Amino acid sequence: MVNRPGYHLAELNVGRLVAETDDPRVAEFMGALDRVNGLGKRMPGFVWMMEGSGEPGTGNTENAIGDDPRFVANLTVWEDLSSLEHFVWNTVHRQFYERRAEWFEVLGEMHFVMWWVPEGHQPTLDEAMERLEHLRENGASDHAFGWAWLREQGLWQKHACGGAAA
Repeated sequence: MVNRPGYHLAELNVGRLVAETDDPRVAEFMGALDRVNGLGKRMPGFVWMMEGSGEPGTGNTENAIGDDPRFVANLTVWEDLSSLEHFVWNTVHRQFYERRAEWFEVLGEMHFVMWWVPEGHQPTLDEAMERLEHLRENGASDHAFGWAWLREQGLWQKHACGGAAA
């Protein structure tokens, strides 16, 4: 479903950098975070972003995954699927997505999840990680899903993750 009356679309994407945040191998990614996140926040349909989204090792306990400072968690909320899809595939974000193998390890398991939240709800990272774990264990459902579950949209099919890094 592209839109649910009274609901917004939450998404979580996690990854692990190939190197520490001050390493030249990830410098271009780290240097672009503010620009890409800022663009996302100005996009039509953007609702909310977890503080520190996409910033590993910031010391922000809201976006920490375990004790590994190389893990990145990006948690956002959008008015609808079309808004998120437009940002992901039709902006500079796409260029960074297509180069993700340069900066991120292959995790070997699902690392992206979406779900519907009541309007006004700001999900926590714990809530998002629970949704991701549900998707990993049970497959896609209305509770937790990926792009393929939402057959109405099509841009993801051209750019979907294969064996590349998160």
